[in-house]
Amino acid sequence: MLRWALVFLVFALIAGLLGFTGLAGQSMYIARILFFIFIIVFLIGLVYSLLTGRRP
Repeated sequence: MLRWALVFLVFALIAGLLGFTGLAGQSMYIARILFFIFIIVFLIGLVYSLLTGRRP
């Protein structure tokens, strides 16, 4: 999931450099959402592993 966020971030940067501002904005929005979903899933996994004492 983090990989997809990075892909959309790079895509947004390239689109912004080429002048496609609408496409760049949407790509940046998708990258931001995917990044926050990744952080939430990571924190849930971290808390789970700390509470149970084993890896998920």
